[in-house]
Amino acid sequence: MDRFEAMRTLLAAVDGGSLSAASRSLRLPLATVSRRVSDLEARLGAQLLVRTSRRLQLTDEGVAYTAAARRILDELDDAERTVSGEYRAPRGELAVTAPITFGKLHVAPIVHEFLTVYPDVSVRLILLDGVIDLAEAHIDIALRIGHLPDSALIARRLGSVRWMFCASPDYLDRRGMPRHPADLATHDSIAFEGLQRHRDWPYIDGGRSQSVSIRSRFSVNTADAVIGAASAGLGIARVMSYQAATSIGCGETLPILNDYWPASMPVHLLYGARQHQPLKLSAFVDFVAPRLQARLIKIEGMSSLTNLPVEKSIQTD
Repeated sequence: MDRFEAMRTLLAAVDGGSLSAASRSLRLPLATVSRRVSDLEARLGAQLLVRTSRRLQLTDEGVAYTAAARRILDELDDAERTVSGEYRAPRGELAVTAPITFGKLHVAPIVHEFLTVYPDVSVRLILLDGVIDLAEAHIDIALRIGHLPDSALIARRLGSVRWMFCASPDYLDRRGMPRHPADLATHDSIAFEGLQRHRDWPYIDGGRSQSVSIRSRFSVNTADAVIGAASAGLGIARVMSYQAATSIGCGETLPILNDYWPASMPVHLLYGARQHQPLKLSAFVDFVAPRLQARLIKIEGMSSLTNLPVEKSIQTD
């Protein structure tokens, strides 16, 4: 029995929640996965997993053993990287995750530049809006928007973004400039929603959280479609500042009700703490961080532009 392969198989089963998931991730027959786990338990003389109809559960012995196995395999990976030269020059693959729209607009272009500068490094960019466990998903680095829970991960702050209101000059010329978020109840709005309806928009008034019920003439589940509808004059949109930055920059939409936007949310790069960081990861962070910081500063400045200069051409109700 190859003990390292048995450890990897066990961890794949634990991370995936089932032997079938391990079979798929490792591309091995289910019988092989089951045999490796059984052989490992026989060698140790202890039951590591409780196989239920819904999900695998670790025994107390299994919890201790999987923690040790992760540490051993990480140290083995480090040793292999050292021998292969990964700690002498940036090389190898990096798995990176980011929110879909932010990743598409701001992370991916910088990754393209990074790959040109570092030809021996490859990047697997996973764009998704859910939060995943970096260790379980074998992710090297993540970009996260929002306040972070306490963890052992290293967090490098890049800047901040916020929720904001915007509309096209054409719409505001036709319908008037809202002076208070409560006015949104009488305006056409564009709802950013999927299977569930979200028709209450929060805002801040006098330091207190409030909300207004909107009247949506159009709803859609992607940010770029929301911005497209706002640029087309269909109504007022509530989006993240980085989502609206391009349309604001070219004058297709204008930020409105600036004084009532919620507080900004931090943007971080997250990655695991190691005694010796692979050069590919250090190179990625050092390359990407300042470029994202510059983009976020530009976004913050653009999204906070006052709408007063354009009010002269807008007729209010």
